[in-house]
Amino acid sequence: MRLLLDTHIALWAITDSPRLPAQARELIFAPENEIYVSAASVWEIAIKHSLGRHTIPISGKQARRHFADAGYLPLPITDQHAAAVETLPPIHADPFDRMLVAQALTEPLKLVTHDATVAGYSDGILLI
Repeated sequence: MRLLLDTHIALWAITDSPRLPAQARELIFAPENEIYVSAASVWEIAIKHSLGRHTIPISGKQARRHFADAGYLPLPITDQHAAAVETLPPIHADPFDRMLVAQALTEPLKLVTHDATVAGYSDGILLI
C-alpha cells in the first residue's frame, strides 16, 4: 500500500513518540508499504519550528534527514496538487492539511492521519 503520512504522524514516527498510534506504527513498519512524506509537511515543520512551537521538536532540515534515514519517500508539491486544492470542500482551513489531502487524492495515496476533520474528505483517508 502507498501511504502518505500527515505531519504529526510523520513526526511521531521519527521521534518514536508514544503518541504514535499502534495501528500507524504497524502500517509504517510493514515492509510491503511505501511510505511518503510531503514537501508540505517539511514546510509546515520548518515554519512552526522557526516560530518556536513546542509541538514541533525538530527543524525542517532535521526532519528531512530523519525522513530519509527512515526510508520515507519524498513527495514534491506539483502544480497538479496545487490546482486540486481548489476543488476541495471547505471542511478544513489549514493549508498544509488541505495540500496533503489534495496530494493523496491526486496521486492516489492513502493519507494516514490522526485528525478526524481531515478524514472527512474521503473514505480513502485512514483515520488512526
